[in-house]
Amino acid sequence: MAEFSWPVRVYYEDTDNGGVVYYANYLKFMERARTEWLRARGVEQDVLMAQEGLIFAVRSAQLDYLKPARFNQLLSVSVGMAETGKASLTFDQTVNLITEGDDEVKSDLLLCQGRIRIACLDANSLKPRVIPALIRQEIFGDG
Repeated sequence: MAEFSWPVRVYYEDTDNGGVVYYANYLKFMERARTEWLRARGVEQDVLMAQEGLIFAVRSAQLDYLKPARFNQLLSVSVGMAETGKASLTFDQTVNLITEGDDEVKSDLLLCQGRIRIACLDANSLKPRVIPALIRQEIFGDG
């Protein structure tokens, strides 16, 4: 499956008092990219909850912070599928600094990388639930 990426601009609210992105905000950037990854495959999470009674929730997250991002920088957050289970999805994600110039991207510097495991849960009981075949079809194009 091809890697997906989503652009993120660093806003002042994303930074600490030194102008550096606060570490927990990388998780927010990754969440936004995963949401857009699903949306690009025709899956809207609010519709999933209303019609199928299921939600996706983070089960575990492991991040390595390599270099800081700063206020007003443009980042690219990638989403790549690492593993699939009956009731879980594991993603490898990266956050890269995009250096712009002369109306083109000049370089791509790795700032943060992580492995995020998502569990499929029943929206009411919050117990694990097998990802329905229809949702697998939308996400992966298989049954």
